[in-house]
Amino acid sequence: MSVEITLLVLLASAFHAGWNAIVKIGGDRIAVMAVLTFFGSLVSLAVLPFVPFPNQDSWPLLALAVVIHTAYHFCLPMAYQYGDYGQVYPIARGSAPLIVTMGGVLLVGEVINFLPLLGVVFLSIGVMTLALDSKDGLSKNPKAILFALGTGVFIASYTLVGGLGARQAGSAIGFAVILTIGNGLATFVIALFWKFKEIKKVVLGNWMFASAGGGMQVGAYWIIIWAMAYAPLGMVSALRETSVLFAAIISTFVLKEGFGVWRFISSGLIAFGIALTRYR
Repeated sequence: MSVEITLLVLLASAFHAGWNAIVKIGGDRIAVMAVLTFFGSLVSLAVLPFVPFPNQDSWPLLALAVVIHTAYHFCLPMAYQYGDYGQVYPIARGSAPLIVTMGGVLLVGEVINFLPLLGVVFLSIGVMTLALDSKDGLSKNPKAILFALGTGVFIASYTLVGGLGARQAGSAIGFAVILTIGNGLATFVIALFWKFKEIKKVVLGNWMFASAGGGMQVGAYWIIIWAMAYAPLGMVSALRETSVLFAAIISTFVLKEGFGVWRFISSGLIAFGIALTRYR
């Protein structure tokens, strides 16, 4: 990957950790997610006239990506309902890169050399072991683990489907913009029937907070989809997981969840993994 793509993916990682923190602390998790994604879809609608429309060949993958993303939008807040930010986030993000790498190899025949592949492994191990530093302990919080792992499966799925769709679309950013419109509106409409009172409360009390999160959410996804059109799926996905480092900072200094020895070890593994993914 070029330096430019690397820096943009790191920026997307910071955005991703930020909007996840908003979902965790902004009130009812599903209601916050619904409002956040709705504002994100409005941002996407605003830029829609200025981006190329994706090729018709990519429409089936676009529709599938909308479905997967919408399911992800409900699984993630459920995980935060049961577990800490510092526990759920690394499990959800850490379970995805190896799945994405295997999918990239099997589905599109991507060839990743030994050192970048080893970097993906170290990065995955690093983000997973961050979960061991949770104050609750993994064995004491099985529902959080189940939903976090389910979220990881959705992350891997939409990463693969979105990456492949963007390559067929002709315009990666056009694909991403329409995708974020679709999943944002779908999430909001479904949640409206389930959490109407909670959504109303978020809109009246925290709409500026949620709108900022929506901007970070779509911005992060646009960057990742664009990067996947020009760099290997597994490498982009692996570097994206550095969002766990930003999450560790938020967990420590904002949510006051602490920073134990496992987080130092995991951070070292992640840094080593990032370095290896840069080798060709």
